[in-house]
Amino acid sequence: MARKSKRKSKPIAQASSSQLSKLIVDDWRTEVDKFVVRICDSLALLSEDDIWWRPNDASNSIGNMVLHLCGNMRQWIIAGLGGEPDVRERDLEFSERGPIPCDDLQERLRAVVKKSSAIVACLSPDALAKTYSIQGYRVSGYVAANHVASHVSYHAAQIIYITKMKRGEDLGFTKLAPVKAKPKK
Repeated sequence: MARKSKRKSKPIAQASSSQLSKLIVDDWRTEVDKFVVRICDSLALLSEDDIWWRPNDASNSIGNMVLHLCGNMRQWIIAGLGGEPDVRERDLEFSERGPIPCDDLQERLRAVVKKSSAIVACLSPDALAKTYSIQGYRVSGYVAANHVASHVSYHAAQIIYITKMKRGEDLGFTKLAPVKAKPKK
């Protein structure tokens, strides 16, 4: 069941391009921020050994996933949409074996999200519709931003799963609204 939004807005069909652009940007920041908090909270619950644990050589550690998210967001948002040079070395995100301390990983992730959020916040309707060349793909600004939000969500779920597995407990991230009892007939 979808959460009810607290904002009051016109139906999408009646929204102007600037209103739609603002909605896209605001939703991007809300979703990315939500998952980054969960990633950082998960990191804080784990030992350095757990952060860098790999179940096998074909799998990545949580530390690798955080480095990968930083590289992906830097490439797609900061370089791709923001125009900075693309300095990503993707293979290094996965070959790192740590340990990079938890605080360092959290700070790296927060810094790249902060810079990316500033870029996304400035995206105009034209910038969202413009075609960019990122990581060999031709995509609109909207698709690039959506790719990153989806990518963060995808890896956040993996990180949360591994954290639950290592801790053996629920992390309390899911807060469902109370369900009203149906009236008896």
